[in-house]
Amino acid sequence: MKKNIYLYLFIFSALICLYLGVSGSKMSKASSQRIQSLETKVDALKDSLQQAELRVLEMQYFSLENNDDAMAYYDHLDLENPTRYISDKLLETNESKGDNPLVPYEGMQNDFKINKIKVLNHKWILADFSDGKYWGEILIRYELKDNLGIDFTLIDHLLYTRSN
Repeated sequence: MKKNIYLYLFIFSALICLYLGVSGSKMSKASSQRIQSLETKVDALKDSLQQAELRVLEMQYFSLENNDDAMAYYDHLDLENPTRYISDKLLETNESKGDNPLVPYEGMQNDFKINKIKVLNHKWILADFSDGKYWGEILIRYELKDNLGIDFTLIDHLLYTRSN
C-alpha cells in the first residue's frame, strides 16, 4: 500500500511539474512577444517624437526668439522678452472701440480683432484677425523705439472668403 501511495505521489508531482513547465514556457513566450510588441511601439513613438521635434524646429525658424541677429537689435533695451512685449503692445490695439485700427476691413458679424500673433523678426509681424465668422491675416511692419514705444504700419492684408 505504501508503494502505491509513493507511486501516486510521484506521478502527481510529475504531472504538476510538467504543467508548471508547460505553462511557464507559454508565459515566457507571451511575455517575450509582449516585450517585442512594446519595443516596436517605443521605436515608433521615438520616430514620431523625432518627426515632431523636426516640425517644431521648422516652425520656429521664422521667429524672433530663434533669430540671434534680430535679437541683437534689442540688446540695448531692458526687455526680458521682446516678443511678449511686442505682442502685448499689438494686442492693446484691440482695446479701441470698434474694429482694430490695423485691420483694413469692417467687421461683418462683430468687430475685427487680432487673435494670434507671430513676431517674425525685428521688423515684421504676421497676425490673424477675426470677427467670429470671417477671418484674415495681416503683415505688419513695426519699429520698437528706445523709449519702448512701438509704431505699427500695415504692409499687406487678406480676408478669406467663405465658399459654401
